[in-house]
Amino acid sequence: MLITDPWFYCAAIPAVLILGISKAGFGSAFGSLAVPLIALTVTVPQATAVLLPSLLVMDALGLRAYWQKADWRLLKRILPAGLFGIGLGWALFTSIQPKIVGGLVGCTAIGFVALRSWQARQAKSLGERPAYTAPIWVAWLCSAASGFTSFVAHAGGPPLAIYTVPQKLSPVVFAATMTVFFAVINLSKLVPYATLGLLSLENMATALVLACFAPIGNWIGLRIATRIDIAVFYRVVTVALFLSGSKLIYDAF
Repeated sequence: MLITDPWFYCAAIPAVLILGISKAGFGSAFGSLAVPLIALTVTVPQATAVLLPSLLVMDALGLRAYWQKADWRLLKRILPAGLFGIGLGWALFTSIQPKIVGGLVGCTAIGFVALRSWQARQAKSLGERPAYTAPIWVAWLCSAASGFTSFVAHAGGPPLAIYTVPQKLSPVVFAATMTVFFAVINLSKLVPYATLGLLSLENMATALVLACFAPIGNWIGLRIATRIDIAVFYRVVTVALFLSGSKLIYDAF
């Protein structure tokens, strides 16, 4: 049995396309918009459930294109903490409100945008700011927060961007690394979601319909990532983080 509300599909189909473009082209920078958009018509837990199969389809397509282009040294640093965040989200899922978590993610994203804007102004007066790799504890904290927020609201992009964006990876390497990270993270959600009763027949039948649109968004994102100028790329990522952060904060209140 499918979800039959036409307003659901008016929200869900654009959400899947946005998610595909974001994951393939911008390292999930504005994929955080997908769940809030679908949640206009269904609950947040149901929105996360129906999006998971589409995410897995996008991950499979992204891995095929990006597997050899990822920064594996960076992935070894961030993946263990990301999986810890998944476990934490599983343990706390029934006792937290996803909108509150989303609000915290939104505040983090807006704070990051403000910091990057300040750094850009400083770079103009002091010269080009070099790439910066934060201490390992920052990597662990951002990665764990990414896994946690990804589990409860598929909103793992902004927390991880705090650590990855300042390193100034090329657009392709950035997108590839985030693709591998979130492919592992999303695959690890299957068992927890099943135990929480989110993978119901209705949700999965609906998810299969939506998954048909995943390759379209993925294709658009891949074309963008391989053609966009690096300066324009990071401006788009920053704007996307601001928009997704603003939406999450709005939903929290």
